[in-house]
Amino acid sequence: MESEELEELRQALERLKQEHRDLDGAINALEESGFANQLELRRMKKKKLVLKDEIARIEDILLPDIIA
Repeated sequence: MESEELEELRQALERLKQEHRDLDGAINALEESGFANQLELRRMKKKKLVLKDEIARIEDILLPDIIA
């Protein structure tokens, strides 16, 4: 994989991680407010899981397992 592609993946990874952190904070704030819309919370949590899966996929590309 070329260095330009790797750099694009690293940048995408950082964006996804930031979005995941932001979503986590929003979920926590909504839950603590006591006025949480359960449907909206489920959607946010599902989006957070999708982000987590995408983060893992990119990390696997950037840091492949080395079989000894």
